[in-house]
Amino acid sequence: MREWEREDEEFRELRRRSADWKFIEGLEPRARLALLTYIETGDRYLAAKLAGLTLGEFDELRVKAGVVCVT
Repeated sequence: MREWEREDEEFRELRRRSADWKFIEGLEPRARLALLTYIETGDRYLAAKLAGLTLGEFDELRVKAGVVCVT
């Protein structure tokens, strides 16, 4: 269990470090919330739903924001 928690924190930190925070701050609130949710949880499906986007559309946004996809 501790191994998974440590791994989750490492992935979260990778997503945080890779993010283009200036780009994210300039987004409309719904998209910004979705990216922040993804960065903290790694849940692409939830993030896409929050943004009102398809998974593919969310992934395009994630890439523009520089956020890596680690699982």
